[in-house]
Amino acid sequence: MNKNTIFDQLEHGLIVSCQALEGEVLYSSEGNIMPKMAQAACIGGAAGIRANTVRDIIQIKQAVELPIIGIIKKSYPGTTLYITVTMREVDELVKCGTDIIAVQGTEGLRPDGKGAAAFIAEIRKKYPDQAIMADIATVDEAISCSEAGADFVGSTMRGYTEKTRGISGFDSNFIRELSNGCSAKVIAEGHIHYPEEAVAALKAGAYAIVVGGAITRPAEITERFVSSINDCTEEK
Repeated sequence: MNKNTIFDQLEHGLIVSCQALEGEVLYSSEGNIMPKMAQAACIGGAAGIRANTVRDIIQIKQAVELPIIGIIKKSYPGTTLYITVTMREVDELVKCGTDIIAVQGTEGLRPDGKGAAAFIAEIRKKYPDQAIMADIATVDEAISCSEAGADFVGSTMRGYTEKTRGISGFDSNFIRELSNGCSAKVIAEGHIHYPEEAVAALKAGAYAIVVGGAITRPAEITERFVSSINDCTEEK
């Protein structure tokens, strides 16, 4: 897909994150589970999919005709960054036809010493037509990544960095700050558990929404229900 087609497809749409890490119930060494999750999301009206690993991306592309935000999660010594950290991962994602490549856009240096903005600029130079998303935690990070060439900024990392530690709920005001503060298209991602929150994000200026655990992680969904039921029971 070219960029304009991707932009049109995702505008005001729901992107479903279909991921399972090793050790989780839905993880399979052979794959073939996330493509079914993507098919279910597609039937439900999803505008796009977010996926981790080349294998899952290739399998999902064979299962649905939706734009895919692709990442490769990998830890490296000496850095806390783990989402598409090096050009090697970017090359792999480009090679398998990923529509949008998401990289971590938070503070911190990669193994080669580059910060997020320099890394995004390097990707933009190497792959000028590739759609790029930066997963950020603050408005300043979003502006920096946008100026470096990111097409999208996502609120993915808010609550998961040292500066934003302790933030665990959806905040439409932050989405509004992002929308007003940077030129990239804003994707609201993280801490969105209910349809009302997704709607609030769009009203705050989000270009699109990513929802993962609230749709694709049965254990997390069950735990939320059980917690609410237990709280109600204790109140009685």
